[in-house]
Amino acid sequence: MASATDQAIAPKKSRFPDSFVLLFSLVFAAQLLSYVVPSGEFDRTPAPFNEHREMVVPGTYHAVENAPTLDAWHFLSAIPRGLAEAQDIVFLVFLVGGVIKLLRASGAIDAMLFRAVRRFEGNQGLLIGGTLTIFGIGAFTIGMGEEYMPLIPILVTMCLAMKLDSIVAMGILWASYGVGWATAGTNPFGVLIAQDIAGLPPTSGLGFRIGIFALCLLVAFQHIYAYAQKIKADPSKSLVSHVDYSSGFDLPQDVDYTWARRSIIWIFVAGMAFFVYGAQTMGWYIGELNTIFLGIGLVTAVISRMSANEASKTFIEGAAEMTAAALLIGVARSIEVVLTDGMIIDTIINAIASLLDGAGPDVSALGMLAVQTITNFFIPSGSGQAFVTMPIMSPLAELTGVSQQTAVLAYQFGDGFTNMVVPTSALVVGTLALGKIPYVQWVKFVMPLLLKLFALAAAILVFTVHFGEYVGFAN
Repeated sequence: MASATDQAIAPKKSRFPDSFVLLFSLVFAAQLLSYVVPSGEFDRTPAPFNEHREMVVPGTYHAVENAPTLDAWHFLSAIPRGLAEAQDIVFLVFLVGGVIKLLRASGAIDAMLFRAVRRFEGNQGLLIGGTLTIFGIGAFTIGMGEEYMPLIPILVTMCLAMKLDSIVAMGILWASYGVGWATAGTNPFGVLIAQDIAGLPPTSGLGFRIGIFALCLLVAFQHIYAYAQKIKADPSKSLVSHVDYSSGFDLPQDVDYTWARRSIIWIFVAGMAFFVYGAQTMGWYIGELNTIFLGIGLVTAVISRMSANEASKTFIEGAAEMTAAALLIGVARSIEVVLTDGMIIDTIINAIASLLDGAGPDVSALGMLAVQTITNFFIPSGSGQAFVTMPIMSPLAELTGVSQQTAVLAYQFGDGFTNMVVPTSALVVGTLALGKIPYVQWVKFVMPLLLKLFALAAAILVFTVHFGEYVGFAN
């Protein structure tokens, strides 16, 4: 029988629509809009920084007479078309899922993380700073997040042993995840999708994003460390002092960090570095990234001495776990398909641009951040949010004097930071349940951190508007 404490913290069944239901509803709503919103379009010209993309020409919006009327079932046919148009990203999602599963099966990731946690034992500054950095790099590079869930009991146990609490453990995990996604340079589920829609080269602006990543991590470290010092001096100030942690948080046996597992980690790092080099110097994109991930998966299986059947089964299991994400991407892309077929997407862009007319690029950039932040509460999927919002934000940026890089960064900030607290995310609810943390107590801890990060984000966006050309954010 569940204890009273367990019952008190058990997550309530969400009455909010599932992400798939919400996106499907948005596809249908897009079709309804096509019947009432006037059709119109902008003139477009080839983008100077991407020959495959066209840019909106400001001031050329005009109504379209005799625009086609969508048939009653158009929203249904738009969904397979959305999947087809997003096929490169969908395949990458499946591929990344399979390869990450192989990496986990090899024990390389767990061994590295267990070793790091053990090494930081006894020094709360190293524990917080070290794990923040390691987890943050995982989110910054390949969009890790859900993969950290099994480590929650370990982190909580370590923190309890050091006279801290589960809030510190959860703060480490969610701050690294949120900051990593919000500033990511190579995350295939977020920034690469947004850059693709905006017509930007993958990994462009990477150096500046690394700097932002480090700066935001410092802000997160200060917030978590200050709380840790406070409760270590006075345990009664812990936000979860009323929760019983007497059982269920035993540190598991360490995973041996063998030469084979070390080699796998270094091969992965080398592969990602090779892709960044190729993207910057040879115009590599998703096709080459797919090839590198396949190579990493194959080498991982060989070094781990997996049989062909075992490697195949593991890869398929990992890819299967990404089915929901892949479907969400396709359905989200379908919204743009319907808006484009109905010839109303430019009308919407023009209406938003009119609201921001004369406000200046600073206000426009901050307005984009506000829109992305609100959107994430309804579409917590990073890839889904990119496909819903970036087709509108990208041309809007052109009309308001904001660079595409700044528009992408506004999307990243709005999506990444709110990931720490958004109640519509199953990951947030699930991790808090694992750590026995009531949602209200978590909000009390994380809200001041979010305010600091959003203030910093606003300053960074304004900086890129005025000085973006000096940090690779001119386009």
